[in-house]
Amino acid sequence: MEDLQIIVLAVVFAMLAVFFIFEVFALEVTALAATGILLLFNILTIDEALSGFSNKAVITIGAMFILSRSLVKTGFLEVFADYMYSHVGKNKWVTIFTFLLIVSILSGLINNTAAVAIFIPLAINLCQRFHISPTKILLPLSYAAIFGGTLTLIGTSTNLIVNDFYIQFINDSNLDIKSGFGIFEFVRIGGIFILVGLIYNLIIARFFLPSRAIVSSLTQKYHMNKYLTEFRVKEDSPILGRTIGELDLDEKYGIDIIKILREEKTLSINLNSHTIREGDVFVVQINVKNMIKFKNDMKVSLLAEVKMNQEELEGSDHVLVEAIVTQQSSLIDKTLYQFNFRRKLSAFVLAIKRQSELLREKVAHTKLKFSDTLLILVPRNKINRLKSSLDLVVLEELDLHLRYERFWWISIIIIPLVMIISALGYMSITEGAVYGVIMVLLLRSISIQEAYQSINWTVIFLLAALVPFNIAITRTGAHEYIGKLIIDLANLLTGFGGASDFVIYIALLYFVTFVFSAFISNAAVAIILAPIGIYLSQHMPGGAIEPQAFLVAICFGASNSFMTPIGYQTNLMVYGPGEYKMKDFIYVGIPLTLIFWLMAIKLIPYYWPPTPL
Repeated sequence: MEDLQIIVLAVVFAMLAVFFIFEVFALEVTALAATGILLLFNILTIDEALSGFSNKAVITIGAMFILSRSLVKTGFLEVFADYMYSHVGKNKWVTIFTFLLIVSILSGLINNTAAVAIFIPLAINLCQRFHISPTKILLPLSYAAIFGGTLTLIGTSTNLIVNDFYIQFINDSNLDIKSGFGIFEFVRIGGIFILVGLIYNLIIARFFLPSRAIVSSLTQKYHMNKYLTEFRVKEDSPILGRTIGELDLDEKYGIDIIKILREEKTLSINLNSHTIREGDVFVVQINVKNMIKFKNDMKVSLLAEVKMNQEELEGSDHVLVEAIVTQQSSLIDKTLYQFNFRRKLSAFVLAIKRQSELLREKVAHTKLKFSDTLLILVPRNKINRLKSSLDLVVLEELDLHLRYERFWWISIIIIPLVMIISALGYMSITEGAVYGVIMVLLLRSISIQEAYQSINWTVIFLLAALVPFNIAITRTGAHEYIGKLIIDLANLLTGFGGASDFVIYIALLYFVTFVFSAFISNAAVAIILAPIGIYLSQHMPGGAIEPQAFLVAICFGASNSFMTPIGYQTNLMVYGPGEYKMKDFIYVGIPLTLIFWLMAIKLIPYYWPPTPL
């Protein structure tokens, strides 16, 4: 058994500390491979290895993706939010507080990643109204969605996964305990977290976050953003016959020439010494202001003879928009050429921006990733087609109106109805979500194709592959080994600050959870730590107690991830359009994380006191 325990711990460590953090492979691929290793060593049976795909929490999460998309499709959320913050007066900060409060509440009803995708354009619209930088609003937007995700059982996948483990523990132990967490059980401290978090958001937005991204005009909006794009040298260009070194292009236009494509050759070494010829293609990094200036001054073509100047940017025929690749986008790991972007979306990608690395391939041949930013030229009459795509979040003022499709009202009431029925105990949240999906499909509020597209299959496969780890960790006793380490550490801190053993255990478990979730998937952290939380509840110095408090600490510790852009997917979504840097998350995220940690130490034992089994 010890050998198997070592294997499980080694696989978990390698998966969490190496492959997840550095993303050697896609997260779901790593998780499936890790499950395969456990299967190979007979730690799991084939039925157990595949049990995640029939797990109630995973099915519920998939169903909620569909219900969320059905609600989003109506346009109700945008209209509701716009109505609310347009009727709270003209005070800028009162309006922003109301906007963030709406985001938090709605994030408790739908997937919080979907909520951020909806509200990024509205946040930028708000910034335009009050002439403030999106840098001051977008990070608080992400944080508000994270707060809201902890408000209800369905607000985030972490809560559903931990609740499923709790129900499994109750059934396995034949305990006389109610079946799992109630759908509104987290509101007790989630509401307090939201209030404190929103006040903190206003403080950092007003005094600490920089004014970095600009929205005052199209040209200024993209002034700070360096995009990857291409220019072709025309026959009448004044740079023909001259070397790049002679032209001093970097000084004049802030242009970084990465390479030159000449017929079948790629030139990337000693570029300054090469004489420029007609037909040469420059692959460059440049901001939009200089992109237009360089094109006009040097008489070069921008991306295959597409003409774009300041008049066209502001004209009535075309709109220049910035759009973010969403987490469930079918563009991910594909090039624009492979996706056939121009034909499918009737728009043309002029340039690509990625925060974390220098892009070196041609625009059409660059494989896209989640949160990449695209600069798109689209005919004004095709903009709605772009907005309705699940592949992109368009950062442009939305035309707010309800889309009155058949039985559109069903999509608006179905999620609250599911929550109420579940809260009253008439059916489980899984049954309610599944019946809700069946209803919106039968009434054609959403098509089956839209339902397939709305599901974030990365999340589903990741969770399904990780769920069997609960079995492996428990079977081999790996949870006992880690639990004993926490108990030993707790013993060293016994009586610290007058705290009881119970409070120290809560503090340590929450601390371990939020540290791990700063760097890897919060769902993965919850799955690994849930059996450890249950083990700790069964080995308290005064005897076994109910595990709710420990599981709540894991739920909140895993979800309240503010310290890094990679800690939570909503943070990554705002990272690009807000022009954030890692230090921004560290400076404002660490204090908020510590505030929530101290609050959790006080509030969790108060609302879920130790109850002997």
